[in-house]
Amino acid sequence: MKELLRSTTAYKAMAHGAFQSALVLFSDGKYLRDLLKECAKRFFGAEDGSRVATLIDKESFSDCLILPEKGEKLSVDDCEALVEESLLAPVEGKKKLFVLDHFDAASALVQNKLLKILEEPPSGVFFLLGAEAEFSVLPTVLSRTVKYVVAPFPEEEIERALARKYREEEKEALSRAAGASGGIFSVGESLLLGGGNEFAMAQRFLALENIELFCREMGERKEKKEFFAALKSLLRDMLMQAAGQTQYVRSHRLPEGYPMGAIIAALELVGEAEKQMQFNASFASCLYALALGIKEEKEKWLR
Repeated sequence: MKELLRSTTAYKAMAHGAFQSALVLFSDGKYLRDLLKECAKRFFGAEDGSRVATLIDKESFSDCLILPEKGEKLSVDDCEALVEESLLAPVEGKKKLFVLDHFDAASALVQNKLLKILEEPPSGVFFLLGAEAEFSVLPTVLSRTVKYVVAPFPEEEIERALARKYREEEKEALSRAAGASGGIFSVGESLLLGGGNEFAMAQRFLALENIELFCREMGERKEKKEFFAALKSLLRDMLMQAAGQTQYVRSHRLPEGYPMGAIIAALELVGEAEKQMQFNASFASCLYALALGIKEEKEKWLR
């Protein structure tokens, strides 16, 4: 995973330090904190195995404060502590870095409290903010930061990273997980470790039987990104098969009875459903509306 994180433009830009306040947009929330720590090591010029690099990994380097606690949201108390700490001189060098993980999860009140210091940080003080999505970050914060967008990783790089981490897995499983990942390592990882379960759930969904029951069962699941990734992968395989491009099909079993037009429409509907989920829509309701939309398109193209 480290190789992937270090291939990003955000990581490479840290060596130049051409910012006072920077925002890294990275859609892989599971590994966002890891990317920020790699960026911090690059910012301080800390080589692998060095004391500073080790301390940053442990989140205990005196001149690199990482907030909030892992799994928590940035709070008003965190902001107050940050402002006080920013007035103190660096302990070991000439610069101090504040790393704010999952900044997009912070409330508007919390984000507003940091506007002034983000715009005019004390001398030698720098800020590195991390977020999964830009829309949850206040425009006033965006205007005060240099933005680095981490693009989805190529499928081949995801597959190689999965192979490095899970050496015992078969190439076919690695390839399928990487192909469905959408360029997000944690999604590919979850699909791989799920042993094909998400793909089976996607096949069941596209059967369009007992829709209400299926959506209620799925409503409590946490693996939302993984389900949508498997669903899109399955639909792409169906499209390749319908187009006669069977050499690109990874799935062994595909739902039948879908005209090509219905498959294309279904892919568009899945994309819309994913956007709705970004705005905290109910997963069960979103899936139900998606199923009805796909069913309507299928019936229309079969007429």
